[in-house]
Amino acid sequence: MIKNVRPWAEAQTDITISGDRISAIGAAAGGAGAEVIDGAGAILLPGLIEAHTHLDKTLFGMKWNVNDVGYTLIDKITNEREMKTKLGLDPARQSARQVAISVARGTTHIRSHVDIDTVHGLKGVEGVMATREKYKEFIDIEIVAFPQSGMMIRPGTAKLMDEALAMGAEVVGGLDPSSMDKDPKGQLDAIFALAVKHGKPLDIHLHEPGELGLFTMGMIVERTKAHGLTGKVTISHAFCLGHNDYLVVGRMLEDLARNDIAVMTTGPSGWPCPPLIRTLDAGITVCSGSDGIRDCWHPWGTGDMLERVMYLGERNYLSRDRDIRRIFDVVTTLGAKVMDIKDYGLKPGNIADLMLVDGEALAEAVASCRPRRLVMKRGRVVSRDGAAPFEVA
Repeated sequence: MIKNVRPWAEAQTDITISGDRISAIGAAAGGAGAEVIDGAGAILLPGLIEAHTHLDKTLFGMKWNVNDVGYTLIDKITNEREMKTKLGLDPARQSARQVAISVARGTTHIRSHVDIDTVHGLKGVEGVMATREKYKEFIDIEIVAFPQSGMMIRPGTAKLMDEALAMGAEVVGGLDPSSMDKDPKGQLDAIFALAVKHGKPLDIHLHEPGELGLFTMGMIVERTKAHGLTGKVTISHAFCLGHNDYLVVGRMLEDLARNDIAVMTTGPSGWPCPPLIRTLDAGITVCSGSDGIRDCWHPWGTGDMLERVMYLGERNYLSRDRDIRRIFDVVTTLGAKVMDIKDYGLKPGNIADLMLVDGEALAEAVASCRPRRLVMKRGRVVSRDGAAPFEVA
């Protein structure tokens, strides 16, 4: 039993856990002999959902990498592909380092895009799969087979993605079909064919801005309908939804909602991005993530999804407590919906993936971003007071 906690910062109560599930919520609900943990009035939340990151590429724990890469997307992609070899980046070790940080900060599920290309092959997938297996008691990891360096411009990549999906990657990835591959029909036909063949959902990076991005997004909508994949497609970043044509964007939001296509946004600075409240009000499922953390692209990121709530709030000029509560849905229940996580939440019968954080209100918990008092995975305490659950050499 965890006593004296406030689910979603509401009225104080107790929560009883039996095995890996919440069995009861209510004062003195636990049975005789239950282990008792005093929550001391902390806020009780379901485990945070990191729905978009790149576990295979973080440089956490490695010697500092001096970044002198160019500003364009292709500059960063090319540099990263080369630096993996120069730096001796080990995807298993590095993904484990990021996982340890994420668990300590209350994340219980991660969707990781993992690079697949004709230079490094499936090394990234193999490394993250090793981490997933080794630390499965601490976190659930979902792998996206991700063609970071392009598909049509790098023959052989589609075959490698097919192999990754057969190995156990759960999601088919894509990347900027128009601006990266210069062949939107070719790439989209290829990745949707892989999704149909393997019975997998899709998560497509779409950095393309403005009218170009809206054109590509329209093609994604068409294929979602044609292949009967409603509810199985996520568009990550979706910068084009920040386009300044209000009516055109509104029609696209309607199309996304009608076909239950989810959107992932990190609340980036320096780029247009989906207007959060408008997108939610359109009935679209929105999730979020840290994206790359301290990697060859940039030195930023902490892996803290509580901090991500702050970024989303600042980027969307949201400061009211009720709006911050809606952002919490993005990093919890809506992220769980995108990842199709069963029995998620804070009700009896739900899996006991949860965290405690100090704060008078949800907004204060975000503003203060204190170490998590407790993190629990499937009914087992995996971190206390922000301590890493394991060490990685």
